Amino acid sequence: MITARCHPALEALLPKPVPAARALPGWLREMPSEVAAPALGGAAVRTLKHCPPILDALSLGVLMPLACDLHFADGHVSWDWDPPVLPDSRISRAPVGMHLPEQAQGVPWKLAVNSVLKFMNFWTLETPPGTSLLFTHPLNREDLPFRTLSGVVDCDLFGDGYVHFPALWQDRDFAGTLPAGTPVAQVIAVPRGADALTLAPMNGAQVQASTSLQEALSETPGTYRRHHRH
Repeated sequence: MITARCHPALEALLPKPVPAARALPGWLREMPSEVAAPALGGAAVRTLKHCPPILDALSLGVLMPLACDLHFADGHVSWDWDPPVLPDSRISRAPVGMHLPEQAQGVPWKLAVNSVLKFMNFWTLETPPGTSLLFTHPLNREDLPFRTLSGVVDCDLFGDGYVHFPALWQDRDFAGTLPAGTPVAQVIAVPRGADALTLAPMNGAQVQASTSLQEALSETPGTYRRHHRH
């Protein structure tokens, strides 16, 4: 369980975080379920709309929204947003900040502009003891003109703090408005210590079980979805 909170004076103003399963991208809804494949003589093939791993990645965790409309023109960003002054809080009133390019010196990132954009987040996020949060670019969302950098925060201990989202702007020629509510980060709960790894060769029974599964996947569409998906 992730608990998101905002300052009471901002509650009516801010777009709210949403479970990712309730905010699937429009292109997924609009794409066909099957298409003709010229390489197969025009035979119909199923699209990734039938791919449970991709659908489950799109549906995983929580999406954090952009606080307000951002307007891009001639390499500049602007906004028409005037949130109330919060004398009892030290959070920024600007919806976006910048990191200097020198702060990314030595990393293999290609910047379309001369800085790293930072989407400001106005929601604290709290998790149960022993649970961290992975913040990453919305999964499989290459349609967005930026790429949010990934990071992990121990939000069971940092539940009163704000985690902001640095992002690489990838479309130098983008002009227009990035609307309020655009997902700028996907948040996934990660139990600490869950990354232990054991390596072992298969025994005979495991080899046979794996072979049987591969045969079923090849011969019966939907095997994973019907028998192996939670």
